[in-house]
Amino acid sequence: MTAYGDFQLEIYLAGLGGTVPALPVSHAELEARAERALPPSVLSYVAGGAGDEHTQRANVAAFTQWGLMPRMLVGASKRDMSVNLFGLHLPSPVLMAPIGVIGLCDRDGHGDLATACAAGTSGVPMIASTLSVDPLEEVAARLGDTPGFFQLYTPTDREVAESLVHRAEQAGFKAIVVTLDTWITGWRPRDLATSNFPQLRGHCLANYLTDPVFRSRLAQPPEQNLMAAVSHWAGIFGNPLTWDDLPWLRSLTSLPLILKGICHPDDARRALDAGADGIYCSNHGGRQANGGLPALDCLPGVVAAAAGKPVLFDSGIRSGADIIKALALGATAVGIGRPYAYGLALAGTSGIHHVLRCLLAEADLIMAVDGYPTLADLTPDALRPVSPVRSSTSLVSAAMAQCQELKGVWLLGWLARRPSRNREALVSGARLALLT
Repeated sequence: MTAYGDFQLEIYLAGLGGTVPALPVSHAELEARAERALPPSVLSYVAGGAGDEHTQRANVAAFTQWGLMPRMLVGASKRDMSVNLFGLHLPSPVLMAPIGVIGLCDRDGHGDLATACAAGTSGVPMIASTLSVDPLEEVAARLGDTPGFFQLYTPTDREVAESLVHRAEQAGFKAIVVTLDTWITGWRPRDLATSNFPQLRGHCLANYLTDPVFRSRLAQPPEQNLMAAVSHWAGIFGNPLTWDDLPWLRSLTSLPLILKGICHPDDARRALDAGADGIYCSNHGGRQANGGLPALDCLPGVVAAAAGKPVLFDSGIRSGADIIKALALGATAVGIGRPYAYGLALAGTSGIHHVLRCLLAEADLIMAVDGYPTLADLTPDALRPVSPVRSSTSLVSAAMAQCQELKGVWLLGWLARRPSRNREALVSGARLALLT
């Protein structure tokens, strides 16, 4: 068992020698510093969401609606955060979710490799995106002993899709994650305002440009005519998959097949019946469709429909507390997105490692303080709805109303003790007093 919470002891002990953390330990500061570090075009793509970003904000806010019920006298001096997932024994239930421009978030332009290195040093698996600056084989080689999953954007050219999956198998990836909700890009005002679509500029297409089947479709190799290759990519990227495509997808690999973007219980049941090995409940971090439900609100229904099969989750995770709540609502494993991208922007591999340690330390310490020694102890019964926080204005109004009520009770009692001949005049006076 890894004692993730001991990270805080490292920080405090280093402080005795005058050393404070070089990187932020809170998400708010992490995000603020990353905004200053990232190029505007990359920042808009990573930080932005669909429409007015209401769903993106709702993803985050949904976690505040739940609170963990503390349990005492449990003796949770040691916590076990390990999880078994698709036959893999992982030290924690945290994964790095796929980010299609993670390669551009590192200062050297090779963020996919940096992320893989962070996975190797932290033990937190990486879900490597199809949209990558470096070929998937090079990414897999940096994972070390940490397992990695490969995320597939299924092209309309089935032979290219088959080639990508087989390359992932041969490279050593342990599962295939098929994204269902991004065959077309959502309405993203931040990117639209700057006409920013990195892939159309030739970025993050290494897996296609190095694929033998994809290259065979080109009149000229990408090295001679990059924009022709980009144009061909744009023509085959968006595949609006249907249920009829699932048997074909299932036939491509013997690796665990995980379907990402499922939020409706009926879709979860049907996907598992069709041969999927796991469900990935996600709304793409609010980047694809505005005006929908927070992904966390969908999680319990998906978990119930999965009937014991693994359910991965992402969208809105910003803290260790968020991780704990998602696990309590039934997630088998939880994907981290923007936070690790911000860590990468600030300090490369070490920045990601720092962010992961912060998240895991907080989660571990919450389990310790609140009395939940294992993940099995985190069930829906451990959560309670949090009462809505009233605004300062409503609190003041309530306080004034209470004061008025108390004043009225006192006056009525006082009036009852006055002589009857004076009572009418006194009542008039009391009414005036209650108006002030």
